[in-house]
Amino acid sequence: MKQITTFIFSLFFGIALTTQAQTKFVGGDISLLPSYETNGAIYRDMDGNTISGGMLPYFKEQGMNAMRVRLFVDPTKASTTEKGEGVRQDLEYVKALGKQIKDAGMALMLDFHYSDSWADPVKQWKPDSWKSLTDDQLYTQIYDYTKDVLQQMNAAGATPDFIQTGNEISYGMLWGVKSDAASTLKKCYYNSDDNWPYFTTLLKNAIQACHEECPDAKIVIHTERVAKPTILYGFYDKIQSYGVDYDIIGLSYYPYYHGTLQGLNTVLTQLESRYADKEIMIVETGYYHNWQPEGVDYDLSATYPISGEGQKAFTEALIAKLSDHSHVTGLFWWFMEANEYGLDWNTKRVTDNWYNAGLFDNQTGKALPALYVLKDFLGEQAGITEMEAENASSTIKGVYTLDGRQIGNTLPNQKGIYIIDGKKRVVR
Repeated sequence: MKQITTFIFSLFFGIALTTQAQTKFVGGDISLLPSYETNGAIYRDMDGNTISGGMLPYFKEQGMNAMRVRLFVDPTKASTTEKGEGVRQDLEYVKALGKQIKDAGMALMLDFHYSDSWADPVKQWKPDSWKSLTDDQLYTQIYDYTKDVLQQMNAAGATPDFIQTGNEISYGMLWGVKSDAASTLKKCYYNSDDNWPYFTTLLKNAIQACHEECPDAKIVIHTERVAKPTILYGFYDKIQSYGVDYDIIGLSYYPYYHGTLQGLNTVLTQLESRYADKEIMIVETGYYHNWQPEGVDYDLSATYPISGEGQKAFTEALIAKLSDHSHVTGLFWWFMEANEYGLDWNTKRVTDNWYNAGLFDNQTGKALPALYVLKDFLGEQAGITEMEAENASSTIKGVYTLDGRQIGNTLPNQKGIYIIDGKKRVVR
């Protein structure tokens, strides 16, 4: 029997439910967590105690309520180097991890890469099995693929709450293959009309499949041009002009690549003004707690030292800045689970290099201070606790989605967060 868990906090209702404040979500991209846990990584809390019972329950105990997972079309086709960087998330992997996230009572963000390996602003290559398809065939393929993935996620009990139709797609996606001549790649630029009909048709077809299979999920369009706001605004202006239907502007913000918090603040203010009907989420962020690699664009170590305390200071400052923006409803730390402690690198390594911007010390396995302040992003929600479960047979007068749509007066079959009789509740 399903249960309803009541959150202990009051909701402000205006004239209608649609005026309610947006729910906030905080967590991280934990796409390698199963690999770390399977291979014997030892996670410890800040005091050095070994964390038992799995990391997802522990993250939830620390106030996190959402997690993000990436999906590749066929990661077996990735290069050896890319596999060593953590490319392995095929559909079976993602279904299993997605179900664990949902079973832990968290929201799930699914990040489609639409590639066999990393998709980002400098590489948006077609999957190997799609490389010979014509444009028209690709329009059908992206719809069919997205639909099939979501059908399988639903059947596995891993229905996404947020769906990214592409990863860091500031210049389009599915450009072609690496061997193509540069002049034939289907890249998109804000000050040109070239390739935009192609790109936005792909987006629309993917989004259509999302609406059909996961009608309650919110669509995220993910870019990373915070350091180049003219390109950023131009991108969202373009997809608006082509009628792309989405809900959330998703941003990557790494201060060592994208600049100061003052710059981010300016961008967020402009986005809120220009696209007032959209939510905004920081779907990737991070800051180093140990050595900072060469080649970063901005060295902010004088403000935020490269240490656990410096990482915490950045996190606190970021949250404080985001709290000034009512449209910002999500914050996700990228690769928060990185932890090489306890692994045998001769036989059971997870990656080929340590990542020193996660939320655990690779040499001790201890959680870093920043992990414990992420929940502050939720503001008043951070103090939410759970009451004892109520019997599902209790009389229900009205059930609404978080965006104010009434869906009946019986307990929903799908897990998620709802407004039930005027209170925000989780259906498990």
